[in-house]
Amino acid sequence: MFNYALKKQLFSLNLSAIVMIILGFWLSASFLLDFVIIPVFSMTGMMADSGFISTGYVLFGVFNRLEVVCAAGILTIFFGFKFEHLFGDRQALNALVIASILLNIALLYTYLITPQLAGFGLEMTGFNGTATMPLQMSVWHSLYWVLEAAKFMLGITLLRWCYRRACAIA
Repeated sequence: MFNYALKKQLFSLNLSAIVMIILGFWLSASFLLDFVIIPVFSMTGMMADSGFISTGYVLFGVFNRLEVVCAAGILTIFFGFKFEHLFGDRQALNALVIASILLNIALLYTYLITPQLAGFGLEMTGFNGTATMPLQMSVWHSLYWVLEAAKFMLGITLLRWCYRRACAIA
């Protein structure tokens, strides 16, 4: 009964809006975790508790896997943009590179940084009881913050491009 153009318009997804929702959720959740939840843990003394290492590992483990899902979804959508020619060739390629970098950052958090930091935390609290942060742990924390800053800059760039594209369609 529907003609093809009307059916396509009714059943098509606004992928730019989906990317903006995913990026908005991901970046705001990262901001909340980094600048609200963890500082509250620190101020209340929970980080000094012996059970915090396992709690932190589980918290960051779950969140990191959620980040991988968000990054994979964004990369998938940008592959769709590339093949549907919804962005210019140069911008589509740049967006794919940025989305790939975001996925790699999430994978680094999940499989490298979080396990390393948890290991150093166990070493600090469980085995030799040192109260100071080892130099290697500081290096891993610095790497985390550099990647976090890169994630925010790249994510906001993609968010801005999708917003411009969504506004151009309307």
